[in-house]
Amino acid sequence: MCYIGTVNPCRHTENRQRQKDDFFGGGSPGGDPMNEGLIEMQNFWNRLRSGITALNQRRDRNTERYAVTNFLLTALFPLFIVCMAELNQDKYPSKFILFCAERPSVMIFNVLIAALIFGVLLLLFKRGWRAMAVQSFVYMLLSVIELFKFGTNGNHLLLSDMKLANSIKSISSFAYIQITPQLITYLLLVAAYVGAAFWFNPRQRMKLSRRLISAGACLATFAAIVAVPGVSSTVYGLFDVDTSEADNTFQLNEKFDNNSFLAFFVQTTSEGLANRLREPEGYDEDAIQTMLNVDVDSTAQEGKVQPNVIVVMSEAFADFRPFAKELGIQTNAYRQFDAVAAEGWKGTAVVPTFASFTVRTEFELMFGLPVRSLNDPNMPQQLMEDRPQPTLARYYKENGYSTAYVHPFLSTFYNREEVYSNFGFDTMVFEDDFTVDVNYYGAYIDDATVFNQILQLVQDTDQPLYLHTTTMQNHQPYDKGKDPEAEFDNYLTWISRTGDSLRAFTNALKKLDEPTIVLFVGDHFPSLKGEDSVYDALGMNGDNCRVLYEQSYFIWSNYQLDYSAVPDTELSAFYLPYVVMDLAQLPRDSYLQRMHDKMQTLPVYATNYDPEAPRDSMLDMLTYDRICGEDLSGAELIEKTEPEIED
Repeated sequence: MCYIGTVNPCRHTENRQRQKDDFFGGGSPGGDPMNEGLIEMQNFWNRLRSGITALNQRRDRNTERYAVTNFLLTALFPLFIVCMAELNQDKYPSKFILFCAERPSVMIFNVLIAALIFGVLLLLFKRGWRAMAVQSFVYMLLSVIELFKFGTNGNHLLLSDMKLANSIKSISSFAYIQITPQLITYLLLVAAYVGAAFWFNPRQRMKLSRRLISAGACLATFAAIVAVPGVSSTVYGLFDVDTSEADNTFQLNEKFDNNSFLAFFVQTTSEGLANRLREPEGYDEDAIQTMLNVDVDSTAQEGKVQPNVIVVMSEAFADFRPFAKELGIQTNAYRQFDAVAAEGWKGTAVVPTFASFTVRTEFELMFGLPVRSLNDPNMPQQLMEDRPQPTLARYYKENGYSTAYVHPFLSTFYNREEVYSNFGFDTMVFEDDFTVDVNYYGAYIDDATVFNQILQLVQDTDQPLYLHTTTMQNHQPYDKGKDPEAEFDNYLTWISRTGDSLRAFTNALKKLDEPTIVLFVGDHFPSLKGEDSVYDALGMNGDNCRVLYEQSYFIWSNYQLDYSAVPDTELSAFYLPYVVMDLAQLPRDSYLQRMHDKMQTLPVYATNYDPEAPRDSMLDMLTYDRICGEDLSGAELIEKTEPEIED
């Protein structure tokens, strides 16, 4: 029945249906192709939703129907994922089986840790496949990173390495990444296991409150094992996990062999947490003032000449000639280095790192402070407060110098551009900032380009120049030569090229009418592949690797210098800047005098070189003060060299 003066509901319904038919192309033959496409899309999504619904209904039935299968999938997962992560480290399964036979308690520990983590994830996600997917991703990702890291430079993965996650693009440029059939097989097996869990759909039905309590208990147990020293030592002892101190890379590698990948990663994480830097006992202003209460040697005060000071930290430079007999090599790669060194002073420096973590040596050369006093972090700059830092560059600024930093690589690697902006450099030049013609050798900007850039900065700067450069040419990978497999031969070829560039650089400096001092030192011995490397051929281990922390250094100048006061013993790298300061005749303050005096009484302070040497409270406290503390010893220097900010 219809009523006059009101909307006809029959006609209204009819109109709505007609509009719907018109939109979707219905109600008339030969509809609009666009409408037909929309219909097909709607049908596709309807079919997809129906399929997903049917799949989930089937999986829900599988939960009940295959209870035993689900129990086994859940119970065996920690063992499975541990085996996959560990197998990925070995070329052959037999090696893994042999480890399990020799170190069964360590494997039980690995499974226990995996079970605790899986318990937390399962209780939070409820669905077993989700928990398995998350843990599988993390475990296999860490396993693959460890595989590539050790294969690249012979160093094993530590938790502190994760701080470089934002530089993964940079790291991949020099990593040996090799996708092998074994790696693909293990990843497919893990994917298949998670896929089976998705299909059979194991899950738990505990109430939320009980799930949270149980998850908290698992998490607390895991945290206690990793982070509470008393619990850690007890558990590691129970499962015979190797907890011996590792003072160098080779001892760390031996610990890895004893512990396997997962136990090594967990144990070194515990070690890192227990070894984190703490405020030294008795640290306060009075203690710092007492340390700096020294008589300053006035004979070292300002001279008539203000020379340019160029610090060249050469990437991966190392002199292998002491091992020539063992390696069966004869090389002229160091001929030009010898020629330059013969015109100045040559000595032996002790650097705080091997094969990687250039920033350790860079820190010591820029701050004149030992990494050991910070408990040997891989990346000391991570400990710094975000504030102007009392670097040695500031002493040059205080004395009228212009300061510069040159690094022919990404400004974001190690977060250098942001962190080093606090170091007092007037100019920073990274790979995109070069103002001279740029050439590459191997994978990176060559050293000749870097030296040309330095020459230009010297010529363009009116004041005397203090400059630090960290080169890149000789960074791995060493597979760009005639024979990609001849890694060590390629390395020596590149070193020889650096020598030629260095000789050309010093010859150019001789022609300049500006007095200039050059300090040249390598940051560490080169990173070579983890297995079958030169270091294996030399039989290097945790007891005899001390020599790999020794670096030849030389000081050269284009004018006459008196080297008689330079110590003729091995020196830790952090003392070298003070040697150069004395040669440049920079005036000393009480801090510089104290460090100069310490150089005479304790010339080497490095864990990896002499781990048995006692800790030095003065060096430790001054380093803490300047890097992590209140900077009581460097505040005046900062005030003099930091530009005032206008309101």
